[in-house]
Amino acid sequence: MRLPMNGAVERLRLSGIRHFTALARETPGCVLLTLGEPEFDTPEPVKEQVLLSLSRNETHYPPNNGQPYLLEALSAAAAKRGLHYRPEEIIVTCGATEALFSALTALLNPGDEVIIPTPAFGLYESITCLCRGNYVPLDVSGSHFQITGPALSKAVTARTKAIVLTSPNNPTGCVYTSETLALVAEIAKQTGIYVICDEVYRQLAYVDRELSFAVLHPALREQTIVVDSFSKPYAMTGWRLGWLMADEPVKAQIQKVHQYAVSCAAAFTQRACVVALSEDISEMRERYRRRRDLVYGRLVEMGMEVAKPEGAFYIFPSIQQYGLDSETFCTRLIRESGLGLVPGVCFGAEGYVRLSYCYSEAELREGLDRLERFLKTLRPLK
Repeated sequence: MRLPMNGAVERLRLSGIRHFTALARETPGCVLLTLGEPEFDTPEPVKEQVLLSLSRNETHYPPNNGQPYLLEALSAAAAKRGLHYRPEEIIVTCGATEALFSALTALLNPGDEVIIPTPAFGLYESITCLCRGNYVPLDVSGSHFQITGPALSKAVTARTKAIVLTSPNNPTGCVYTSETLALVAEIAKQTGIYVICDEVYRQLAYVDRELSFAVLHPALREQTIVVDSFSKPYAMTGWRLGWLMADEPVKAQIQKVHQYAVSCAAAFTQRACVVALSEDISEMRERYRRRRDLVYGRLVEMGMEVAKPEGAFYIFPSIQQYGLDSETFCTRLIRESGLGLVPGVCFGAEGYVRLSYCYSEAELREGLDRLERFLKTLRPLK
């Protein structure tokens, strides 16, 4: 008889997003609006650079933290927006997922607590649990998805090690206000906790105000970890490339986890990443904005309670008026109307569903038509 496996792993569930995507794909003719997968392809200059790198046999081990030219390019790009990290304080990672995994693994001792404002991407809870940490959800659904002082103060304990900020947010599209970020900064200053800034949707914000905690609160640099990715803004999801920036003593510990987990990012992709940094994504962002407006307008017309997203490419309407839990709602929606959405429970927020509007306008219009027909079969609670 075999011995038990890792208990922390056995307690994990597979991704709910992937489960409902698979269920939708198994349903003939189903419209999928489940994944955060840009409709667009990677820009041609980026792909051309990979071919050139391969032809030059750039297929050998690069330095663990990334090629110097890419680290310098990332440092320069950060400086343009007011973030000052030397190349020696940056790690090129296998996507933002690995950056988050390496950061939390380097930070957490068993029993340490990580505050996650919810609704939130499920990855944060899963990694925290794998690290034998304690996930502390901070429900912001009742405050327009912004963090409030009393709620944050109540969530902090002597075991709190970090808080994760995702702005623009997945799944809500919320962008944190300067007031929200100031509350977090004050708590971090008082307690010494780390602030992990997941900025993978930063370039897909539709507001003009500064949205980076790291830019607004440079005095907390030694407690701040910034995570970013090529996936969403440059339509490079399948490349699995991201980066992490942190004060040198913190980065020095995180790089150990990175080195032993993945060794390094692929060598022949790194010059292409430099090319990507110079790409203008404003047209892509504007198309997402128009799709946001289309989807938001239709949901409001249907009578759904929904906040207008300020970034990313997700919208998170409430379904509480229909008296169904989110898994039942989404399962019936697939089977009865041929539309795939993601239950809010997958993001720690029962009573909501997530719709991704990074798909084509034709798919969105068809999906919204199917959603409207489905809602007409339900009887709203009074």
